[in-house]
Amino acid sequence: MAVNHNPRYQRTIKEEVSIKGIGLHTGVETTAIFKPAPENFGIRFKRLDLKDCPEIIADIDHVIDISRGTTIGQNDFRIHTVEHILAAVVGLHIDNIHIELTEKEPPVMDGSAQPFVDILLQAGIEKQKAPKHELIIDKTITYSEPERGVDIHVLPSDCFRITFMTDYQQPSLGTQYTAMYSLDEDFVEEFAPSRTFCFFSEIMALKEQGLIKGGNLDNAVVFMDRDVNEGEIEHLQDMFGIDSKILPGKNGTLNGTSLRFQNEPVRHKVLDLIGDVALLGMPIRGHIIAARSGHAANVELVKKIKQTYSKKLAIKKPEQEHDQVKFNIQEILQILPHRYPFLLIDRIISLEPGKVVNAIKNVSMNEPFFQGHFPGQPVMPGVLILEAMAQAGGFLVLHSIDNPETKLMYFTGINKSRFKRIVTPGDQVHFEVTLEKFRMGTCKIHGRAKVNDEFVAEAEMLASVVDREN
Repeated sequence: MAVNHNPRYQRTIKEEVSIKGIGLHTGVETTAIFKPAPENFGIRFKRLDLKDCPEIIADIDHVIDISRGTTIGQNDFRIHTVEHILAAVVGLHIDNIHIELTEKEPPVMDGSAQPFVDILLQAGIEKQKAPKHELIIDKTITYSEPERGVDIHVLPSDCFRITFMTDYQQPSLGTQYTAMYSLDEDFVEEFAPSRTFCFFSEIMALKEQGLIKGGNLDNAVVFMDRDVNEGEIEHLQDMFGIDSKILPGKNGTLNGTSLRFQNEPVRHKVLDLIGDVALLGMPIRGHIIAARSGHAANVELVKKIKQTYSKKLAIKKPEQEHDQVKFNIQEILQILPHRYPFLLIDRIISLEPGKVVNAIKNVSMNEPFFQGHFPGQPVMPGVLILEAMAQAGGFLVLHSIDNPETKLMYFTGINKSRFKRIVTPGDQVHFEVTLEKFRMGTCKIHGRAKVNDEFVAEAEMLASVVDREN
């Protein structure tokens, strides 16, 4: 079954649908409810069983665990094992969807993405008016773990492709290879039905770790990787509450479970990779070549892609987050070197990389400079207004280059500065800073500061970008 080839516009589902089952690792009975979402909404999850649970955006910044699946979270709220749902959503080119869960984990269903694909197709796909964003890979990105033999490469390509190789050195699996040449043509029929799997020798350890509480022979394929005795089989039956007799199958699987594809395990690895790459928040046009990769390596790859293309990915973010903060204080601290009491901006409310930034400073009576600067009639020093403006400009410039955490920006000149209004406790200062020139490591920015749309100050500044010392 082919999906709409290379859709140019964003898509959501036409109507609400739901699906019910058991969580693989938590064993909870859970229902996933899929709802249409507006343009630039992205993919968001929300738990209905917890009061005040926020909408958790499915992106790399919210990944909090990758031990036996991909878990996302925010504050103390977490959602386990989201990769199969994410694979189904992006495999159908759905950009915007709201997913509500009645528990902490989506249902595992049969261990594949097929049930989610079926229910989403039942809901219908609706084209929206906003254009689809796509990240075009124009350079090779590599992640490797030599000690585990893990290698992943992302290369430029005319479309999204995956080539995957596994090598388990077990007779029941051996070396397997597959390639997905087209998400549109191959995903629904060739990869979505592939089920999760494990080895017999892993079951006890997983159970002792408090995992696979909802696992059974109907939602996972168990491969035999060693000889077992009757006592072990009986213990396994008791552990999972299985009444019927189970035996090692002649095809190398427990109970002789039939495979849907000769190389079903490696196809499921591709499925997991598709779901994990969805955490980038934007589809990519590139060819991923992976060897022996799992969730941990997949997530590290996505982090490298995000770091490499942070400027391009930031273009989408203000649209997707609507009224949300563009960069909070923690994200600002990752780029700017300043710390209390000299970090003078609180939020970045919008950013167009390489062009303009909008930032705010909330001025409170607790500012340390008010203790000595006109203490009887507190006034924010004009030089600190310029410093806050410069910090906003520094964020703009550093966010426009690769590896900003390795750089600093030193100011070399201030021209045409003017002050029109004093700033006092209770004011919120809005800074708009534009990058007018950036060449050979030197730049010129122009900043303006306002309070309640009333002009406060402006200045033209010159600066140089230099390497941080270790």
